[in-house]
Amino acid sequence: MPYETIFRKAIASQYYTDTEFRILMDPDPERLHEFFGYAMRLRERAFGRRIGLCAIASAKSGCCSEDCSFCAQSMYYDTGAPEFDVVEPGAIAEQAKQAAESGASRFGIVASGFSPESKELDALVAAVRAARETGLSVDVSVGCLDARKIRELKAAGATGVHHNLETGPNFFPSICTTHDYEDDIAAVRTAKQSGVYVCSGGIFGLGERWEDRLELALTLRALDVDSVPINFLMPVPGTPLENQPMLSQEEALRIVALFRFVLPKAHLRIAGGRHAIFPGADRRRLYAAGASGVMVGDYLTRAGAPAAEDAEDLTAMGLEPEKVTVEAA
Repeated sequence: MPYETIFRKAIASQYYTDTEFRILMDPDPERLHEFFGYAMRLRERAFGRRIGLCAIASAKSGCCSEDCSFCAQSMYYDTGAPEFDVVEPGAIAEQAKQAAESGASRFGIVASGFSPESKELDALVAAVRAARETGLSVDVSVGCLDARKIRELKAAGATGVHHNLETGPNFFPSICTTHDYEDDIAAVRTAKQSGVYVCSGGIFGLGERWEDRLELALTLRALDVDSVPINFLMPVPGTPLENQPMLSQEEALRIVALFRFVLPKAHLRIAGGRHAIFPGADRRRLYAAGASGVMVGDYLTRAGAPAAEDAEDLTAMGLEPEKVTVEAA
């Protein structure tokens, strides 16, 4: 049985053959339930009944210098997205408090732009200090960081760095032309070398092939990231991808399962597009396909859903929120 063989290899951290990779990219439509079932078993082996809940706050929005074709915040597109500089630490602390009350164990501070300059970095350091007072693990998602900038943020209390690769290396030039894929790879490597929790993933439904999705998964595996956010495109009017069709539930679930097989021990956190593709109780299907975490609350430029709905889902499936807190700084 191919899924059983692949499952056993995943447990043993063995590499798959080309044939097995093709099976993961194109599973038998008549055996999808079995395919998803093995992905769920891998999630259970790594995380048991625990599901990681994370939340984010937009610390700086809009006017981004990069031309990522899916992004509402790029300066190249007229999308009507909010534009503001780094907000006051008190506002970030309040959002961190709300995240903690919603059951989140990790809180991400997000700022648009390729990399923060000195004044912005100082403001972000203050925001991290304020958010750490809640006792949550605080992550930063602020573009490409060098080792010095990570040290400053880490000294302020940041425990993790998030930086998405977005897609596979061969498809990336079709999505972004203002920086190289190697810039993103270097940012993730630097974060790993800095000894912080590293979160890196991508966005799907951009028009990429299954081979591009596998390339991204294998790249993240080689980088040994701790957490992989999986976003599904919600087309934004004014961007080059405004007319791109959204993924079906089946295709989205297959992406989650593929990543679970390639990254059996990493957290797979479902973020953008989750509620659009999986309305109501359909959200629960993601856990049954290998997801081990979700983003609760609002996204950067789109509203999410009440955290209570996710709490109901976990209870209904016999799951529980992961508890990962740190002592207040």
